[in-house]
Amino acid sequence: MNDTRNRLDPLAAPDDARSAAHGKPTSPPPTFKPPKKRRWLRWLLFLLFIIFPIGAVTWYAIAIYPTLPDARELKDVRYQVPLRILSRDGKLISEIGTQKRIPLDYTQIPERMTQAIIAAEDENFFSHPGVDPKGLARAVYHLITTGQKKSGGSTITMQVARNFFLSRKKTFMRKLNEIVLALKIEQQLSKPEILALYLNKIFLGHRSYGVAAAAHTYYGKDIHDLTLDEYAMLAGLPKAPSAYNPISNPVRAKQRRNYVLRRMHDLGFISEEEMKKAMAVPVHAKLVGARIEVEAGYVAEMARDFAERRYGPKALEMGLTIITSVDSRLQEAANRALRHGLLEYDRRHGWRGPAGHLSPTQMVSDTDIQAALDALPAPGHLMPAAVIEAKADQAKVRLKTGETIPLPLQALRWARPYISVNKRGPKPTAVTDVLKPGDLIYLERWQNQWLLAQIPQVQGALVSIDPNDGRLLALVGGFDYFASKFNRAVQGRRQVGSNIKPFLYSAALDKGYTAASIINDAPVVFHDKALEDVWRPENYSGRFYGPTRLRIALAHSRNLVSIRLLRRIGIRYAIEHIAKFGFPKEELLRHADLSLALGTPQFSPWEVVRGYSVFANTGFLITPWFVEKVIDFDGTPDYEAQPKLACNRFTSCLPDDPMAAPRVISPQNAYIMTTMMRDVIRIGSGRRAKALKRPDIAGKTGTTNDQKDAWFSGFNPKVATSVWVGFDQPQTLGRYEVGGRAALPIWIDYMREALADIPVIPFQMPEGIVSVPIDAKTGEAVPADTPGAVFEVFREPFAPQVPTEDQRAIESLSNELFQ
Repeated sequence: MNDTRNRLDPLAAPDDARSAAHGKPTSPPPTFKPPKKRRWLRWLLFLLFIIFPIGAVTWYAIAIYPTLPDARELKDVRYQVPLRILSRDGKLISEIGTQKRIPLDYTQIPERMTQAIIAAEDENFFSHPGVDPKGLARAVYHLITTGQKKSGGSTITMQVARNFFLSRKKTFMRKLNEIVLALKIEQQLSKPEILALYLNKIFLGHRSYGVAAAAHTYYGKDIHDLTLDEYAMLAGLPKAPSAYNPISNPVRAKQRRNYVLRRMHDLGFISEEEMKKAMAVPVHAKLVGARIEVEAGYVAEMARDFAERRYGPKALEMGLTIITSVDSRLQEAANRALRHGLLEYDRRHGWRGPAGHLSPTQMVSDTDIQAALDALPAPGHLMPAAVIEAKADQAKVRLKTGETIPLPLQALRWARPYISVNKRGPKPTAVTDVLKPGDLIYLERWQNQWLLAQIPQVQGALVSIDPNDGRLLALVGGFDYFASKFNRAVQGRRQVGSNIKPFLYSAALDKGYTAASIINDAPVVFHDKALEDVWRPENYSGRFYGPTRLRIALAHSRNLVSIRLLRRIGIRYAIEHIAKFGFPKEELLRHADLSLALGTPQFSPWEVVRGYSVFANTGFLITPWFVEKVIDFDGTPDYEAQPKLACNRFTSCLPDDPMAAPRVISPQNAYIMTTMMRDVIRIGSGRRAKALKRPDIAGKTGTTNDQKDAWFSGFNPKVATSVWVGFDQPQTLGRYEVGGRAALPIWIDYMREALADIPVIPFQMPEGIVSVPIDAKTGEAVPADTPGAVFEVFREPFAPQVPTEDQRAIESLSNELFQ
């Protein structure tokens, strides 16, 4: 009985205790000691649940929290906004940058956009303190049950914290920082400010950051012009811009869009009818580039280079806006004129054949035809087309736009087969001589009619400036910027040919010659090792004209007169004078021989038009420029052009003004040379320009040896323009392709538009100029009533005097005695 009780009652006294009660010796009662294992477990639990959390929080508060950024920095956030380049009249030329972004204030964001984002990303945004406990709990539960870290539980505020301050690497520390920063952000920024940051920062695919940029990228619209289905589509992108992209994955994009629409309906933002109507809209997004309003690719590249040189590599993400000096109307006119001129040159040399050909199988499939047209490059303003049917009098062609048009024989009469640069085959008498069904061709739209065309192999450039302050009005550096980014207007240096002669003649005027000075246009042979031992220069016509006044020699571009004139005034003297017009002296010195008179130095159209501006502005050397203003992201002007001005009747500067351009030739020299270049147009090699019917234009043709380069440079008091035509790898343009034929028509087409709104402005005669009647053959002064007398302008000190009766009698007697 006792044994049983003792086994059942651990607190009962043991047998030796009972023995002690009967007078037997006893041991002290044992002390209860828990197992060692349980003691360590208690310490472990104590550390885990009390000491460690306190230590971790302390460590975070001391070591990590102070390093977290201040959320107030977001009030002055700087987005990576691309560089925008505009024309002077505010039209978009280009947008350059790795990220497309159009930042908006909260008040500028449409309500439908914010509703769609709230529905898709964070329905409790306006009520939670920056962290959504339910969302975080779901994320933690997923981690515990699956062992995987999953995106989720992030509020819009937490995403703002991550996007602006943290990496996207998924770690527990980053998540903790994200939560803490979200709480800080909510304390220091308002909900609208946070939402605006989010909508401007989020990546939405195809280099688009922010909803405004995405609206342009996917729909080519301003964000205020989107429809409900389009707002929902954009709102579905932040979760996975690639997986739900309407371009690359339209099926999943539609599913995501419809999910956003359902959520908008569940939250009461839209009615059921609106939801169903938006869901029924097919996915119609397509990639749309920046809405370029004026084509000026070469100017855009010049502006990009300016920005990077001034602001460094970050210039393309600072949100700068460069306002160029370019006039959009004149730029478009320059594009049309140069392209048409190069195509006309191409037509004069024959048809090289279609760009491709479709098989009979492809011809029965509209899809195949359209695919072939879409695959054809379309440089310039050329329109790809496919010949559907060809008859003797016309062809039926399908344009890339899908439209089908007739193409009459008249539109391709030029298409004689190309044989060589100087030879073509027979003229076509029927459309079928040139085209057959299946041919892939190009068309040009000119003066409201379609003309057969082909991509020209020849190139060209045009530069137009205001000669009074150097402002760039228009610039084209080639047939098409995207086909060739080499800027021939600025980077291309070619022999200038007879375009150099006005500067040579100007040097002669400063040396005491006059427009009436006589130089013999006769054969000449030079023995000079630098000029291949024997040099027999000749005029383009191959003829010799005898004693010739300088005015007539310049008008008709007489080479032999120019060579003899250069020899008389001296090569060194001529180089010093020509360099005054802004031409690089080192290039002139490389051609310090008599070939200088024929324009062997190589200059760019940019440099040439600057030189001609000196004549146009009465003698001042201006510097061409093209950046009018740079505006920073906040709308504050950071740079404004301050050009040097020609101090003439068109500007308000005075000669001693700091803004005055240097005077390099006298107004008298400039005026006389201008009158001589007016005669280039009136009676000389530039006669085609008479089509403009303006007395206030002057200029000079230029052609180099073997017709490798063709130039025309000319001006009126408000506009100076230089045009070059040639091949990138110098080769002959053809036997008759001189400056007056290849380059001048381009100049005329452009100047017709450039001068359209400018009234006729006579070139103003300066003081110190007199008009004297002269003998047209001898250049000597004669009485005004002398038959055949012409009037010539002179600087007063160099004006010839009419001989007196006694002088004429002595001269007559001398002639009789020595005949």
